Amino acid sequence: MSLGSNSDPMWMQSWFVHAIDIGLVFAVAYIVLVIIGERRTLWMVRGFILLMLATAISNWAGLRLLYIALNSLVTGSAVAMAVMLQAEFRQFLEQLGRGEILQLFGQGRKAVPEPDNVIDQIVEAVKELSQNRIGALIVIETGSPIDERDFSVPGVKLNAEVSRELLQTIFQPKTLLHDGAVLIRASRITAAGVILPLSERMASRQLGTRHRAAMGMTERVRKCVCVVVSEETGSISLAEKGVLNRPLTSSKLKELLEARSFPSGEDRIKPSISLGGLKHQFQSRGRGLISRIFRLRSSASREKQ
Repeated sequence: MSLGSNSDPMWMQSWFVHAIDIGLVFAVAYIVLVIIGERRTLWMVRGFILLMLATAISNWAGLRLLYIALNSLVTGSAVAMAVMLQAEFRQFLEQLGRGEILQLFGQGRKAVPEPDNVIDQIVEAVKELSQNRIGALIVIETGSPIDERDFSVPGVKLNAEVSRELLQTIFQPKTLLHDGAVLIRASRITAAGVILPLSERMASRQLGTRHRAAMGMTERVRKCVCVVVSEETGSISLAEKGVLNRPLTSSKLKELLEARSFPSGEDRIKPSISLGGLKHQFQSRGRGLISRIFRLRSSASREKQ
């Protein structure tokens, strides 16, 4: 291929179409990142986008075997994601079919419970559970999400707002999930019936299994606290970094929780969803992508010569 062929209008038109095609793919991918709020799901989608980018680059560079392998991997990953995210895809297609496009972006801005309100709901539930001597164990994340491998049993997945009624219902003795812990992440109840690892340290005979589980969990994971209600005495405890603070009144529990920083639901979504921001980011990233494409093509042409 000669250098003069780089100015061929047909070649320019072909690569311009490819650039637009890639730009639209990134636009759709970015919209998906905005709509999906779960942190782990975000990382999965980002990994899929990087895999698609690597596939496109291998195709442009003429690495045929690598392209075939990556293309097969992209296809398999797409099928796997469709299975794992079937609920999100179903909701997306339903809203798209009803023409509710703007509501898709509204998911990123919907009202989420404030941490203070969540603390109030937890304290009120704990107070009533304590008065009725109903055992309870609540794990509250104070930092990055806890890896499921840190649990003995990850429990049943939930996605519910924190309310005193729901917490009291979960810990009723006749329910199936009352023996495990409730996990609160980003101001929402994300799991129930979670079995926590027990502490190996010697503990007082007055402490039951819930207290040892709270100590064991906070020993293993530093960025969380555990609230415990004793089934025998109704006493309230707060475990942090393997240490139990007990006994507590409901007001003291509220004071201790308010002194700690809890991530809110708004922290789940980082990208800006304003149309102006989308336009600016698409333009800047699109120009950078197009310039890289042409530099790659020019270097490939020089190597062939």
